[in-house]
Amino acid sequence: MPGTRIIASGHYVPEDIVTNHDLAQLIDTTDEWIQSHTGIKERRVSLQGENTSDLATKAAQIALQRANLSPEKLAFIIVTTFTPDGLAPSTAALVQRNLGATNAWGYDLSTACAGFVFGLSTADKFLQAGSGEYGLVIAAEVNSKMMDFKDRASTVFFGDGAGAVVLQADPNGQQVVREELHTAGNDHVVHSGRIMPLQSLSADNYPKIDAFAQEGRLVYQEVTGLIPEHIKSFLQKDNLKPDDVDYYIVHQANLRIIEKIAESLQQPIEKFICNVQQYGNSSSAGIAMAFDQLNQREDLTGKKVLLTGFGAGFTYGSLLLNL
Repeated sequence: MPGTRIIASGHYVPEDIVTNHDLAQLIDTTDEWIQSHTGIKERRVSLQGENTSDLATKAAQIALQRANLSPEKLAFIIVTTFTPDGLAPSTAALVQRNLGATNAWGYDLSTACAGFVFGLSTADKFLQAGSGEYGLVIAAEVNSKMMDFKDRASTVFFGDGAGAVVLQADPNGQQVVREELHTAGNDHVVHSGRIMPLQSLSADNYPKIDAFAQEGRLVYQEVTGLIPEHIKSFLQKDNLKPDDVDYYIVHQANLRIIEKIAESLQQPIEKFICNVQQYGNSSSAGIAMAFDQLNQREDLTGKKVLLTGFGAGFTYGSLLLNL
């Protein structure tokens, strides 16, 4: 049975930068409040007409170029997103067309901010099962299109972006050590894009969806109480301790949550790769983009990198890479 290895990565963000001062012109907030509560200074926002499939395509093109791989060699494309272009066609189908990946099948995977971890786990299984030699996993979000810009509790956190990895079936090794995925159904703490069913037939009926919303304090309490214990338990099953991990890439929810996780694990914050200060909370894309930033900065050969995602659903999980 072949293993799986990551042969290239890439990420892309829109060119428009929205600072905390910019948001303060729209809603009752300040740069000081946002930084003190979230650590976020600015975020990228798609204001040039780029949708989720466009960001995903550009991140994928960078990763494929770095892999020196033709799109025609891809067996499949998995796009993790909870801000798709639409319900149909899938964002993955649009990316497949944009890339010219004529031999690839694809679909979207929706587990919110944990998407990239779930997507990598899924792609690993396909490659190990012999479903092709090369696969592409992209995490892409245009969160801005789902925001209520009067809602300070949500809007100040989020940004847009995409990250991608190219994976190859490798008979000589396996970089994905293990993963552990969880779901606990909850539609109250975080929700986005809910579509209500009809209550009567009327010529005025037209589909309506709701904006993104979250209970910020509940999110913080839920995550900081659960995730450190999840990570410790996950590592222990491989006879590992937090000290044994070289780099942590957790969901870029906000800097204060990441700092709390580091403190709970008794790990230096320097081991946690963070882009939330510049990119904001980019949902599933945050981990993917941070992985690419680390991958371009460091030689990761022989390094243990733990990816931990958590988000609406409630979904959470970890995937350990031994690169």
